[in-house]
Amino acid sequence: MALKITIEVWRKGEWFVAKCPELDFASQGKTHDEAKKNLLEVIQIQFEEMHEMETLDEYLDECGYKKKDKVYIPSTEMVSFEKHALEVA
Repeated sequence: MALKITIEVWRKGEWFVAKCPELDFASQGKTHDEAKKNLLEVIQIQFEEMHEMETLDEYLDECGYKKKDKVYIPSTEMVSFEKHALEVA
């Protein structure tokens, strides 16, 4: 199965947090690469378990994925990410 995902990596103190917004999964690590690796491992383990329970297709549908030629494509896509400084009264 092929699946298109977004991986966001955030720094939180001395840790890095990797998130996949389409699937609502997150993991952490002491480095950027470790956090990303851990996230991909979490996704793999969860998908294996959902596949065994025959709930994976339902989960992906709930997350907004549509299957096209053995590839799952999200119905939404991040097209921009910007940081802004904002003053509040």
